[in-house]
Amino acid sequence: RILALGDVYDALTSKRCYKDAFSHEKSRDIIVDGRGSHFDPDVVLAFFEAEDEFRKVRQEYKDPDQDD
Repeated sequence: RILALGDVYDALTSKRCYKDAFSHEKSRDIIVDGRGSHFDPDVVLAFFEAEDEFRKVRQEYKDPDQDD
């Protein structure tokens, strides 16, 4: 369940051949919308507590062709 949320966050915030990368805020909204259905509510709460870390890691390891 934890990895599922992390994987979705990475997919949402990464550029793909079929879509541009979503911002952290847009990705966060999608995760919030999936709380209780796609994502375990407790895992979403943990994401809220650590979202600054998610943002830092995404920035550090962003795709080379991705805009800020």
